[in-house]
Amino acid sequence: MTSLDRFYHVVQKPVITEKASDDMANRNAYHFRVPVTANKVEIRQAVEKLFEVKVVGVNTLRTPRKWRRRGYTTGQTRQWKKAMVTLGEGQTIEIL
Repeated sequence: MTSLDRFYHVVQKPVITEKASDDMANRNAYHFRVPVTANKVEIRQAVEKLFEVKVVGVNTLRTPRKWRRRGYTTGQTRQWKKAMVTLGEGQTIEIL
């Protein structure tokens, strides 16, 4: 595994929602889905290396499991972690 492969495992995919779009416009913050085991230092390093930007701050949250039902079968959704990465002034990431 090369060094870039390690960073690609940390930043799995962008989270594109209405709230994430507002954060991009107002706070210059981008939302990414990351592994539950990833910490803020790893997320900062991965975003800086992959997108070549300067990260000012990283906030994380873990989404709780939710009960779902399909017919007679019940189960829980997977737990996942979201990282909100705030970039420096004048820097952007082209997600789409």
